[in-house]
Amino acid sequence: MSEHTTSFAASFTLERNSFGKLVLTNALGERFEGVVPVRAFPIQSPEDGVSLVNLDGEEVGWVDALAEVAQPAQTLIREALATREFMPVILSIDAVTSFSTPCTWTVQTDRGKTEFVLRGDEDIRRIGKEHALLIADTHGIQYLVRDQFALNATSKKILDRFM
Repeated sequence: MSEHTTSFAASFTLERNSFGKLVLTNALGERFEGVVPVRAFPIQSPEDGVSLVNLDGEEVGWVDALAEVAQPAQTLIREALATREFMPVILSIDAVTSFSTPCTWTVQTDRGKTEFVLRGDEDIRRIGKEHALLIADTHGIQYLVRDQFALNATSKKILDRFM
């Protein structure tokens, strides 16, 4: 953390300015406009370790546990994270056009039904210890499978052909 970093255990305020940007004021009265929250571990521990960085990319605040941040700051941080992060969670794999790549996948996500093109088997990566997968499409969108073994039988069968 830099010399300007503020922990949420210290006195601070977080608000939106008239342009909709987050403004952090630390215990010393220093104001940082355009602060952006960034999760340290977005998949394994999304509720823990959130850094607040200024426009220069310097950390000016740190949140150990998002649930412990008082309102309305917690809501402001969550809203900012939601607009920044776009990672649909795959709930089921309905079909693929081919078992060779590139191929089009039809999936159900937490945001609805969608299709994407898988360029190659290497675009499916194992992450963490909990059987999670990240699948990248040709546009760079990352899809998350929280637990490959919790998927339905059809989804597992399709996924096994690519692993």
